[in-house]
Amino acid sequence: MPVITPRIRLRRPLKGRSAFAPKSAVSDRLSDLEGPRDNPGNLRGRFYLPPGLTGAVPLVVVLHGCTQDAAVYDHGSGWSTLADRHGFALLYPEQKRANNPMLCFNWFSPDHAARGKGEAASVRAMVEAMQAQHPIDADRIFVTGLSAGGAMAAVMLSTYPETFAGGAIIAGVPFGCADSVGDAFECMAGRGRSDSAALARQVRRASRHDGPWPRVQIWQGTSDHTVAASNADALALQWAQIHGLNAGPDRLDEVEGYPRRTWTAANGTPLIEQYSITGMAHGVPLASGGDDSVGAAGAHMLDVGLSSTAHIAAFFGIAQGSKVKAPAPRAAETPPSPPRERPKPAEQVRGPQAVIEKALRAAGLMR
Repeated sequence: MPVITPRIRLRRPLKGRSAFAPKSAVSDRLSDLEGPRDNPGNLRGRFYLPPGLTGAVPLVVVLHGCTQDAAVYDHGSGWSTLADRHGFALLYPEQKRANNPMLCFNWFSPDHAARGKGEAASVRAMVEAMQAQHPIDADRIFVTGLSAGGAMAAVMLSTYPETFAGGAIIAGVPFGCADSVGDAFECMAGRGRSDSAALARQVRRASRHDGPWPRVQIWQGTSDHTVAASNADALALQWAQIHGLNAGPDRLDEVEGYPRRTWTAANGTPLIEQYSITGMAHGVPLASGGDDSVGAAGAHMLDVGLSSTAHIAAFFGIAQGSKVKAPAPRAAETPPSPPRERPKPAEQVRGPQAVIEKALRAAGLMR
């Protein structure tokens, strides 16, 4: 697999932010979801529907990371702001402390990461509740998440692939790389199951689905000390196997100075995209400027000059009129720029990073 070291355009995150944003600093734009009756994972459901929508609209399921709740994640990532601009609905399953003291989704537990069980079944039931209560386009349902939420997004894509047209995983891990707390340690550190064929078999065994499979976008910081960057490669290869694609990408390019690898279908449609955010620690990539900038920098919301939220929506095909575009089919190849060294942004590795590592250790999810 080729290794790309691009030139880097990296902005440091804003200083002085608390790792746990106070409630007074967060604009809670979400409403409580009525139901569902079937909730074996004991999750809370929250949602956002922009006013004035007509007709069937897309739905994005958003899964927060550890130590976060739905409102904090929405405020930082800017999903509801983007929903206002482009007209789609949002569903935020929210973890409870009774289930996990650090508010992590239990992606590593067989009781919660299997079809018809626990938290995975609860998320699926909440999607059905949204469809019953609001005009949702069944062909345009997507899922995304950060860290434990990213790992849970991979669970949902694998256990309910018929539900989702696509997904985006930020600082997550491959489905099937762990089925215990001990395995979770190894997986997050990049020492878990990594054979792409074996990982693809885990996805195929998770349901009776035989295709078409969801499209997948993957985001990872190269200086992430909570989830090893090698997990992004394992995710890309897992889904390349699922889609019957070659191990090597069809296209290598850069977006705002960061490398992107793309695997395409025969007609040139991007099926898998992998973004490597050079020098970024554990969090969601954001951009503070530009027409498509959304969100607010803070704990695990890192201003690197590239909005993952906007690019995810473009990949899903739900950001009509956005200046952020998905890659055109079979565009001419442009070689990556020569490597250019930049100092590692120390602020991203200290502060919020140290706090989440402490929290994960306290929860028994990190050594």
